Amino acid sequence: MEQTAQKISEIGIVPVIKLNEPDDSKALARALSEGGIPAAELTFRAAGAEKAIAAMREAFADMVVGAGTVVNAQQAQRAIEAGARFVVSPGFDAEIVELCLRQNVLPLPGCVTPTEIMQALKWNLHIVKFFPAAQFGGLVTIRALAAPFASVKFMPTGGISLENLAEFAADRRVAACGGSFMVAEKLLDARQWDEVTRLCAEAVRIVKNARGQA
Repeated sequence: MEQTAQKISEIGIVPVIKLNEPDDSKALARALSEGGIPAAELTFRAAGAEKAIAAMREAFADMVVGAGTVVNAQQAQRAIEAGARFVVSPGFDAEIVELCLRQNVLPLPGCVTPTEIMQALKWNLHIVKFFPAAQFGGLVTIRALAAPFASVKFMPTGGISLENLAEFAADRRVAACGGSFMVAEKLLDARQWDEVTRLCAEAVRIVKNARGQA
C-alpha cells in the first residue's frame, strides 16, 4: 500500500478514465505507458470497469492501476478482486476505507473539508482526493487546509488541464494530480492512441519541470 502511494507521488499525475470499451484497455495501457504515465484510474461510471482493471494488470503487471468513482463497499470489493492497487471515492466512506485497508489496498477518499480530513487521519490516511478541485477553490483551499493538517497531501481532481497542471504539480502539498484531458472520452472512443501518448508525454514534461526534475 505504501509502495502504491509512493509510486503515484513519483509519477505525479493519474489519468482518470471512463472507458466505454473494456476490450480497448490493453491498447490504452500501452499508450499511457509509452507516454510516460504507467498509471490509470478506471472509473466505475463506465460499465465493465473491473474487466478493464484486470486486463490492464494482466498486460502491464508493473502499472499502477486503480478504480475511481467507487461509491460503496460492493464496488470496492469488485475493484480489489480485479486487481486494483488503489480505490478512489468522491467522498469519505469509512466502510470503503476499512475494506481497502484490510486488504492492503490504498484508499483515496474525497476530502474537501476539515471534518473529512480529520476522519481520514483517524484511519491514518495521509493522501486524500480533493474533488472537484476547481469548484472547491483549487490550490487556495488546499493551501488553507494544509495549514492545520501538515501531514496530509492532496490529489486534486476536476478541472486539471495542461494549462494549470504546472501550478498544481509545483505545490509541495500536492502528491499527484488526477486528470482526464489526456484520456478524453472522444479520444478513447476514436482509439486515438497516438494522441493519448502525446498528451501523456506533454503532461509528464510539465510535471517534471514544475518539480525541478527536468
